[in-house]
Amino acid sequence: MQRGIRIVGIGGSSGPGSTVERALQVCLNAAEDLGADVRLINGAELAMPLYTPRTDMTNQHAIALIREVAESDAVIIASPAYHGTVSGLVKNALDHLEELRDDSRPYLSGRAVGCIAVGQGWQGAVATLATLRDVTHALRGWPTPIGVAVSSKTTMYGHDGQSFDTHVQDQLTLMTQQLVEFARMRQALLASTTC
Repeated sequence: MQRGIRIVGIGGSSGPGSTVERALQVCLNAAEDLGADVRLINGAELAMPLYTPRTDMTNQHAIALIREVAESDAVIIASPAYHGTVSGLVKNALDHLEELRDDSRPYLSGRAVGCIAVGQGWQGAVATLATLRDVTHALRGWPTPIGVAVSSKTTMYGHDGQSFDTHVQDQLTLMTQQLVEFARMRQALLASTTC
């Protein structure tokens, strides 16, 4: 019998309730509906010292991030677009994944990675999404076929003011379905090769 899959969502901004955080939450809720165990690392949990290689890791947020990613089957990375690229907060968190270089699954190896970028216009959001996909490749992860770019200037929210319009909601849900499907296929493959 397969164990449950674990998905960690990383991203957001220093302020609570950001559009990035809401997009991540949509994905994590969808993943839970599909039977996954989820963990969100955002906001204050991303506030950690600038990554310095080959130093003792003592920051509790950094240690938790590294542990959660090491134990995950899939990852979602979400960033606001800052001047056409990922925010420093998210980039620094990703830099800390260098600590997984000697892990049995180095960096993001063997994990599907969903990428979400939110900008105050399409140009920044799309450029940031491309950067997140490039970073995922550099960290040996597999970006899902669909990544989601959100323009906060044109994205309409639902009647409650919190949920996204149907188009964005559908994209986030589809990306999550791809993550869960990939993680389950990989689990099944590993189970079949150890029998």
